[in-house]
Amino acid sequence: MIRIFLILAGFGVFWMQSVTAAEPWVLIDSQNRSLQVFKDGRMLAEFGNISFGRNGVSDFRTEGDGSTPTGTFHVSWINRQSGYLLFFGLNYPNKQHAEIALRKHIIDVDTYFDIVKAEYRHQRPPQNTVLGGQIGIHGLGHDADRKVHHYFNWTKGCVALTDRQITDLDTHIKIGTKVVIR
Repeated sequence: MIRIFLILAGFGVFWMQSVTAAEPWVLIDSQNRSLQVFKDGRMLAEFGNISFGRNGVSDFRTEGDGSTPTGTFHVSWINRQSGYLLFFGLNYPNKQHAEIALRKHIIDVDTYFDIVKAEYRHQRPPQNTVLGGQIGIHGLGHDADRKVHHYFNWTKGCVALTDRQITDLDTHIKIGTKVVIR
């Protein structure tokens, strides 16, 4: 086990994380419309025919644009009473997206630092910025049409799996699980 210590000047934050190579992580491939779970270089699970935001994936998104952000995220919260059966909330917006938004003058410095502080504290980032929020991985739930899910990207920016898939994925995911969307 490796221990990482980080002191952020100006933030007043002391961060310590235990890192083990044996933690499962998730790869979401937008081209193949698949989600794979890996651990120790082995694929543990694969789910196909997943859906994204109605406008596909993007390396930069803003509230309401209907795209799914690409990048490296972590599961920040889990909602087991979601209308979508299960919801694994990602730490979006994260530092990567905040840096782009700050350079483009879409967010101010205070918002940028709020997002960065949340990431370093392993907390849920602000969900009410112009970058949007509530991005995660979820099931279909009661209201979604399985035929629409099969043929179209239909979410507002999340990654959607069938209810059976999201239930199976639940056995591999916990708070802190790394998720790569490409």
